[in-house]
Amino acid sequence: MKMLTQALCLCLAVSLTLAFPHDHAHDHVHAHDHTHDHPHGHVHHALAVYDRCQGLEMDAVAVNEEGVPYFFKGDHVFKGFHGNAELSNESFAELDEHHHLGHVDAAFRMHHGDNPADHDHMFFFLDHKVFSYYQHKLEDGYPKDISQAFPGIPDYLDAAVECPKPECDEDSVLFFRGSQIYHFNVKSKAVDQKEFKSMPNCTSAFRYMEHYYCFHGHMFSKFDPKTGEVHGKYPKEARDYFMRCAKFSDDSDHLERERCSRVHLDAVTSDSAGNKYAFRGHHFLRKDNNDDQLKANTIESAFKELHSDVDAVFSYNDHLYMIKDDHVYVYKVGEPHTLVDGYPKTVKEELGMDGHVDAAFVCDDHHIAHIIKGGHIYDVDMKVSPRVAGNERPISAYKKIDAAACGPHGVRVFVGNHFYDYDSVMLLVAGRHLPEQKKISMELFGCDH
Repeated sequence: MKMLTQALCLCLAVSLTLAFPHDHAHDHVHAHDHTHDHPHGHVHHALAVYDRCQGLEMDAVAVNEEGVPYFFKGDHVFKGFHGNAELSNESFAELDEHHHLGHVDAAFRMHHGDNPADHDHMFFFLDHKVFSYYQHKLEDGYPKDISQAFPGIPDYLDAAVECPKPECDEDSVLFFRGSQIYHFNVKSKAVDQKEFKSMPNCTSAFRYMEHYYCFHGHMFSKFDPKTGEVHGKYPKEARDYFMRCAKFSDDSDHLERERCSRVHLDAVTSDSAGNKYAFRGHHFLRKDNNDDQLKANTIESAFKELHSDVDAVFSYNDHLYMIKDDHVYVYKVGEPHTLVDGYPKTVKEELGMDGHVDAAFVCDDHHIAHIIKGGHIYDVDMKVSPRVAGNERPISAYKKIDAAACGPHGVRVFVGNHFYDYDSVMLLVAGRHLPEQKKISMELFGCDH
């Protein structure tokens, strides 16, 4: 891409610094050397600065084969619920090669259906073309005209989402253009055109944890894919539930957001008094032993030296051991939480291993801290000094564990939006197949979705 002159770059850098001060880690600047006119009025300017926490209207959303949502904006994509934007053509090169990529109109992943050739394919719609990818490789014969691959479906779509039965009457794909919704029967190719009067026009849509979400601007509504009915208090702020941002709108319900957020938990533990904690980003949920009410607060308000984004937390000997990056912060349990003198210390000093740590827990009446790092678990005897991480064992059932805790239920493992229970550490290590999958937001926090 043609380089701008040094003078222009300097002026531009100063302007951007003033407009977007660096208190977010999401800023991404990309010079785009063409504009793309769209019948719906989309115009792509010469410079795109994408920060998902600024309240973007996403062009398309799709979930990949590992369940990670991809949020598309312009010629960039945000992978997952936090992190920087990447150029879309770094993952899907042909979108740019075949069709000057201004933005993706709509996208979805075909995960169901009778045709195994379509299983786990991701479809992208740009103007009048559709691209089909399998494991990030463009399928032979693509791109095709939308009318060829999905007869009866119009060009220049706004959104698309898969709808397997019984959530729809038949395995279907819902296509959105303006106020019109097209139910495309995957098997028969029949099209049933509807108008969902109770929901707004969707700029993007996706299916997540068996629920359907329509995004409009930076707001979203949960809807019934058969009728379009929206039940509950909607629309809601997308950044509260589908993104990990430090600052939210003034009228956000922090407790509601933290209970029902789709962003994975960073750490879960309970202290010696029986109080339970769940940490995510800048906030944490707490449920006291003598009170059934959940409370939400900022990490900084209770653990001011940490600020946010812990990696793992475990409780031992009336103290909370909180791991962030390559340091351990030890707080005495009580009100207020006070940092023990001499801390933070490095993970190496405190636990005898190098950071980064994914999860950690101590089971009741034991002095062994179980530390999960990557695909392995280590044991650290908390009674000895110096401490050493030993007894390394692989955990083969998971690619990555977000958090783990131990209690009366045994060992509980948190991955994405779900948790899994094991009777013991030994069964976690020995397990080759996942136990029953349970939803964090519904079964732990009482959220309705």
